[in-house]
Amino acid sequence: MGKLKNTTRRASRVWMCFVLSLIASCGLWNGIARAAQTYETSGDERKVIKRVDPDYPEALKRLYIGGVVRVEVQVAPNGTVKSTKLLGGSPILGQSTMKAIMQWKYAPAATETTLTVKVEFDPHR
Repeated sequence: MGKLKNTTRRASRVWMCFVLSLIASCGLWNGIARAAQTYETSGDERKVIKRVDPDYPEALKRLYIGGVVRVEVQVAPNGTVKSTKLLGGSPILGQSTMKAIMQWKYAPAATETTLTVKVEFDPHR
């Protein structure tokens, strides 16, 4: 029975080391996580008419993980979002951010626009 306990403890330590190294390697450790986002857009300026905030995954909240996500956004002339592409940041926060951005609506324009949107998940707000 003692050998089984040691094996379980070792497996738990290995798993915890893996999770912590993953967090550290992604640069995601930022203190206490709350669902606060700030937005910044670069490229041709188009006004956002309807914005949907990304979900902050519960698993990341429990691990106190925040971060910055950069997304390339293709906007059609009528203001709908045609596509998104993750440029940088946490893959988990990125998926949540891209899902939300696909629901955004921009002001109409004469041509299609490519924008870069930066979303910061700030755990200190």
